[in-house]
Amino acid sequence: MTHLIILFFVTFSAAFMATVPPGLLNMNAAKTSVEKGKLNGIMFSLGVASMIMVQAYIAVLISKYLYNNPDVVAVLLKIALVVFAFFAVYFFVLAKKNKRQKEKKINFSKKSSYFKGVLLAGLNLLTIPYYSGLNAMWKTSGWINFEITDIVIFVLAAGLGTFTVLYLYTIYFYKLETKNNTFSRNSNYILSALMAVLFIITVIRIFNP
Repeated sequence: MTHLIILFFVTFSAAFMATVPPGLLNMNAAKTSVEKGKLNGIMFSLGVASMIMVQAYIAVLISKYLYNNPDVVAVLLKIALVVFAFFAVYFFVLAKKNKRQKEKKINFSKKSSYFKGVLLAGLNLLTIPYYSGLNAMWKTSGWINFEITDIVIFVLAAGLGTFTVLYLYTIYFYKLETKNNTFSRNSNYILSALMAVLFIITVIRIFNP
């Protein structure tokens, strides 16, 4: 029982810390919150957390394979490179387009926000090698075994750690927006710049592993 508590705490902490730096998922949670409302931001965050749990489970199953085949991780990095480049251009074009359009009051579907979270989290392919690496480290430390209870705790902790950060982003930016609408006006430019930075970081990781 003690090792399960430790497993939950260390996995939750690792998921939390990995999600804290501004990235595609947490900034989109903030963007969804300020543009579509707090509940939509929470539904987006739930969608992300759901996919993270699926990816964490996959990571547990293939952790040994990825550890023995680092070339697969290199392929995932190259795919991520394309994803970041696409979103850098996409958000920049969207920012230009929105600047010319007058804002309208629209009722947004919470279900679509949830599935948007699932989709964007699914495109973040680096999650699998990250949780695969964590699984390998926890196994070496004796914190996880290939038992169903250990896997369930690992997967739940990964999802909850991620959701907690996204929820904080959602609430913080929603409250900030009620005082100042600067973020909603510039969110697409911010995301475009962020994707460009992630693109550069990924290029460096590919050529300097």
